[in-house]
Amino acid sequence: MKKALITGASRGIGRAIAERLKDEYELYLICRENIDMMKDLPGHHYAGDVGRFDFVAEVFKEVDSLDLLVNNAGISYFGLVQDMTHNDWDEVLRTDLTSIFNTSHHATNLMIKNHSGRIINISSQWGVFGASYEAAYSAAKGGMNAFTKALAKELAPSGIAVNALALGVIDTDMNRHLSDEDKKALVDQIPADRLGTPEEVADAVYHLSKMPTYLTGQIISMDGGWI
Repeated sequence: MKKALITGASRGIGRAIAERLKDEYELYLICRENIDMMKDLPGHHYAGDVGRFDFVAEVFKEVDSLDLLVNNAGISYFGLVQDMTHNDWDEVLRTDLTSIFNTSHHATNLMIKNHSGRIINISSQWGVFGASYEAAYSAAKGGMNAFTKALAKELAPSGIAVNALALGVIDTDMNRHLSDEDKKALVDQIPADRLGTPEEVADAVYHLSKMPTYLTGQIISMDGGWI
């Protein structure tokens, strides 16, 4: 059975991806702290900060091969830059951006040995266009997009594809700060006339993992036609 590692797997998009892949992959699932929320999912479960290189290194000691890495872990900060503390900034960048270096560093060593593999990064349209009140999140996702393109060029000769999904507004806990009025205003701007679902993102990840490796280095928009 193929092997997949998913970060941020305890809820929302990450959990939906795990549910979608569980019949075809042996899963290595990482969450920040809610490990009990993953107990009904098959595979290997880990709780810790993927922004810490030493924690990720410990997880990978138990992974002897890897076919698919899904970098989904992410947090946001909603507020003005002048109100953000250095710790706020550091936590967002460490969780959303540094983490993908940590996991990719170890995953690529395994994938190169087999001359195959896929890395899929869960990004955001804000990484392309930026969003007021979400400067740190926008910066992290913009960095993720650049990292995706750069790593794809490094790994293409080894038959490894690296792509990112730039999501629009998905109905998850990350958007819990939005009022009903805010959500309605967003939906009014989206041609699909609704928010996306974690299950739709999971389906996109599944199908992207099956695409030819010649499809690499792409930032693929998934936003209901919003932007």
